[in-house]
Amino acid sequence: MEYIFYKKGYKYQLAEEYSTEIPIKPDNDIESEYIVLSNEGNIIIKKGYAWDGPSGPTIDTLNFMRGSLVHDALYQLMREEMLDNNTYRESADKLLQQMCKADGMNSIRAWWVYQGVRFGGNPASNPANKKSIVMAPKSSE
Repeated sequence: MEYIFYKKGYKYQLAEEYSTEIPIKPDNDIESEYIVLSNEGNIIIKKGYAWDGPSGPTIDTLNFMRGSLVHDALYQLMREEMLDNNTYRESADKLLQQMCKADGMNSIRAWWVYQGVRFGGNPASNPANKKSIVMAPKSSE
């Protein structure tokens, strides 16, 4: 029998590579299949990257998408233990708030976004919650 292997939990897929300068500067350059983060703070998220968009009780608005992309990429690096979540999680959360405001989000909503990820975001950055690979169809063995 033939199988596919995939990961669940994604809603969006990046159609073109995106890069920007961020204030998160790890000691060493980091490179994964879809994310590159230099020690100078340049993040590149490659075409095809999949993410779940804004999380929680919120609406996926255009002024939330860029921030959610970068935030999800940083959290993924934390889950994969390429970026220390104890050191960088709060900075990633602040960056999300700043990017949302820069993209036109109301300051009050951006503050709630920040509060939401500070309160509920730890599991998403925790290496213990790395997304598992699912096999389909289910093996009979």
